[in-house]
Amino acid sequence: MVLVTSGWLLTDPPSVPALTPYDLRCEHRVEPLGVGTDRPRLSWRLASPVRGDRQSAFRVVLQRDGVRVWDSSWRTDEQTYVDHGGAPLTSSTDYVWRLEVRDAAGKVCEASATFATGIFHPEEWHARWIEHDCETDGYFEPPVDRQEPRSVRQATLAAPRYYRRSFDLTKPITRARVYATAHGLYQLSANGRRVGNDELTPGWTDYRYRLAYQTYDVTDLLREGENVLGAVLGEGWWSGYVGWDTRSHAHHYGKKPQLFAQLVVDHADGSQTIVATDSEWIERTGPLRFADLLMGESYDARLELGDWSSPGYDATGWAPAGDAGADKSTLVAASTEPVRMTEALPALTVDARGPGRYVVDLGQNIAGRVRLRVRGAASGDRIRLRHGEMLEPDGELYTANLRTADATDYYVSAGGDEEFFEPVFTVHGFRYVEIDGYPGELTTADVTGRALHSDTPVAGRFTCSDEGVNRLLSNIRWGQRGNFVSVPTDCPQRDERLGWTADAQIFLPTAAYQADVLTFFGNWLGDLAVAQTGEGAIPDVIPHVITGRHGTPAWADAATIVPWTLYRTYGDERVLRQAWPTMKHWVDYVHRANPDLIWRKRTSGHYGDWLQVGVRTDRDVLATAYFARSAELTAAAARVLGLDGEAAAYGELRARIGDAFVREFVDAGGRVRGDTQTGYLLPLAFGLLPEESEQAAVKHLVADLERRGRSLTTGFAGVALLCPMLAKYGHLELAYDLLHDDRYPSWGYSIRHGATTIWERWDGWTEEGGFGPVAMNSFNHYSLGSVGEWLYGGVAGIDQAADSVAFRDLVIKPRPGGRLTWAEGAYDAPTGRVATRWELADGTVTLDVTVPPGATATVHVPTTDADSVRESEKPISAQDGVEVLGSADRALVCRVQSGRYSFTAQA
Repeated sequence: MVLVTSGWLLTDPPSVPALTPYDLRCEHRVEPLGVGTDRPRLSWRLASPVRGDRQSAFRVVLQRDGVRVWDSSWRTDEQTYVDHGGAPLTSSTDYVWRLEVRDAAGKVCEASATFATGIFHPEEWHARWIEHDCETDGYFEPPVDRQEPRSVRQATLAAPRYYRRSFDLTKPITRARVYATAHGLYQLSANGRRVGNDELTPGWTDYRYRLAYQTYDVTDLLREGENVLGAVLGEGWWSGYVGWDTRSHAHHYGKKPQLFAQLVVDHADGSQTIVATDSEWIERTGPLRFADLLMGESYDARLELGDWSSPGYDATGWAPAGDAGADKSTLVAASTEPVRMTEALPALTVDARGPGRYVVDLGQNIAGRVRLRVRGAASGDRIRLRHGEMLEPDGELYTANLRTADATDYYVSAGGDEEFFEPVFTVHGFRYVEIDGYPGELTTADVTGRALHSDTPVAGRFTCSDEGVNRLLSNIRWGQRGNFVSVPTDCPQRDERLGWTADAQIFLPTAAYQADVLTFFGNWLGDLAVAQTGEGAIPDVIPHVITGRHGTPAWADAATIVPWTLYRTYGDERVLRQAWPTMKHWVDYVHRANPDLIWRKRTSGHYGDWLQVGVRTDRDVLATAYFARSAELTAAAARVLGLDGEAAAYGELRARIGDAFVREFVDAGGRVRGDTQTGYLLPLAFGLLPEESEQAAVKHLVADLERRGRSLTTGFAGVALLCPMLAKYGHLELAYDLLHDDRYPSWGYSIRHGATTIWERWDGWTEEGGFGPVAMNSFNHYSLGSVGEWLYGGVAGIDQAADSVAFRDLVIKPRPGGRLTWAEGAYDAPTGRVATRWELADGTVTLDVTVPPGATATVHVPTTDADSVRESEKPISAQDGVEVLGSADRALVCRVQSGRYSFTAQA
């Protein structure tokens, strides 16, 4: 059997003989430059092969230039993080921190890491904003060959500008850092070499309030004598097209891109040289003729500038850059990993469609771009690259679902023997690319797909014996990669790509199993906070553009659900402290408008259970259930923060909403108004039903599924809850039937028809109707893939107790069933690696479990015969460190400490 895998792979922890710290991080990032706080959090993970091993104490020593600046002293604590507790750190400074941990027997192990701070104070910035100083000069001019009509939208895009600054360094260099950002997108170079490997930098934030700057080490790129800093500047989200209706949504934040950069060079004698963007910089256009995230990019190799960012270059004809002021009020240090190119995918097939025209299949739907090798072209030959996710029945590219996004790149050859083209400032969602105008014969070796996404560290792995389920998990992972491009977007291909709030909160638990998304979503929450209205409503999309709707049920509730989920997953209560005002303000907004506690008023767009199939979940039911959930999480956050009065008040509000929900929507037989699957799932998952109504509601849910031939109807709001609730209430095989189903509507239906990512709609394509509505039909979306949480937490069985934080109190409860004969999962929790593997063979079940130091686990060994359970081939009662708690739900329940365990039992 072929198992589906991806290049986005989980790295195993080190193999160690004793307790060892690894993966040392500052502000949750590995050796970051430009840390934006003077009191950062330092954290680490632990590995040990010794059962019962733990960190009995730790000590952190922080140094600057070999001098100790803070010593935590030994702390008898099992926590795997510490906040810097010394004097505030200094701007633009390198630090080394040494970690010592003491194991259960008192043995000490050490590790160390580095980080560097960013610029803390406005007066430390010497840079000014620079821009092209003429509104009308340098706009896109089509190549000489005018046979291909240009898009009206592309014709309104300004040509990217090339900036350079020559300067001399007369002293030996010990360190050099560049701090840079842009209104638009930028790519830096120094002495002819690219700086960093970021893409689409500085990313997308709400530029009116927050603009991230990046920090780069360029020490090895500079030299004594003449040096040059260079930058290419494009429009990006700042002044390019954003969202739909592209007639009016270019220039959303500003009309012209601007650059802001500051190089600080430290010399051996203690002096500094500072080179910042100012009137000394010069600029011009070049081979990039236009570049837009939605529309695409055009590059004319005949206009290349040579070694334009290298010393000794003749810059005659370059013009002085315009001065756009020195406002630094929105600058914040980058706090999360940037977008990077993370995987190259060789073309799978090339289909000749006519003279010079080919359709190329990468075999995988991605967000990214193509690297094209051009051989044998004459000067002026023009090649067009159009991108699409699907093919028409006749094999031609399907692009109707792109709406107004052109998603088209152009390359004009300079006539070289071999040339390469790869766009810089655009990203497309595609599996197929049509290449038209190619000279000679195109081969698979000439085309490579380049996947781009925010480089969140991989955190999880899941595989099993069923290839269809593995493909589903692969599709979920690729959907996450393709839609985590600076912000959590809804689709990477059409004229939208917006940070819809419901999509984000629904998918977050799945996303967090697969990648470390704390800083990614933490950054996004910064934009959510500034977008909240004075009344307390949350817009439908973050960063807030395009839509005028605020306060939609399940969408705006991201204000409470996202921070609470991040806190429970990662254990950093600073997330709650920062989000608390937003959470409280949001719940108060709904409460003021609905004093009777049934959320009917101020529901904004109210999309209900978006894209459900053939039913309509009662919108008041959905809204009120989410009102209760947000009140509950706000009360929980208050308890964590020590706000006892608020915790009691919001807890009491939650109880009253629950009572109102039952009175209004639940009849004596446990039937919830509307009688839909999501209508039952929400109150079951949110704990809104009294005990006497729970089982009746479950029966109604199951009856609906059975009545439909064991087929789902859930949309965005219900899909993540379906399998977990069925498994929780004793209907595991029904959950597996849904997981394995390949009829319409199901996850398997799209897979059976070639999907390599999760579709936006269950009916994105059907045998009966072909393609779904072109007005909204993405083939790369993650919302319906939120079943992934159950694959990790239910099938592999990696979960945590209800009152646990950061997976310190694990619940290992795998649920064998369906067609599966084995499954395994691994997850990098904040304490370290959690892993499980179960297998059914010859009437025996084996369960291997790894519990990291600092955590404990309640393990449910699936068996019908508790007396048959063995651990490491010994009776379980004879094993040290294994406490038998009893039997429950066809399993023997044990309590174990850290370490590796191997259970066997009669199935």
